[in-house]
Amino acid sequence: MIEIERKFLVTSDAFKAEAFAQNRIKQGYLSSVPERTVRVRIKGSKGFLTIKGISNESGMSRFEWEKEIPAADAEKLLLLCETGVIDKTRFEVKSGSHIIEIDEFYGENEGLIMAEIELKSETESFKKPIWLDKEVTSDKRYYNAYLSKNPFKSWLHP
Repeated sequence: MIEIERKFLVTSDAFKAEAFAQNRIKQGYLSSVPERTVRVRIKGSKGFLTIKGISNESGMSRFEWEKEIPAADAEKLLLLCETGVIDKTRFEVKSGSHIIEIDEFYGENEGLIMAEIELKSETESFKKPIWLDKEVTSDKRYYNAYLSKNPFKSWLHP
């Protein structure tokens, strides 16, 4: 239940031609404090409740627990969430033996395209596609919980 992932900015939409799946995602936070974020998500036609702990020093690893819930329940829980629902499309691209998830954001976070890759260890290597740019793993501004309160469009210098 420890999630290890790295995050990168994306330089172009070339990933879209490589994507084998895509889903619209709407998510909100019942709690966005770093020590325990509680997220409600609707991904496609499915609902999810996720609890994440605080990240380690590198920003790569943290506790994560996720449970699928009925989409109707997720819709109701979204009404209880803190201000700032995230709206995005997630594209999935195969890269070697890994899946890279690329999020294209809408609304107040429009203009931000970010990729995540889950790894088995913090030192595991992976094939890096040409459209992956600057790594932002340890930059907390790129956490969705942060973006829900401090949208990308409001940043002076992203």
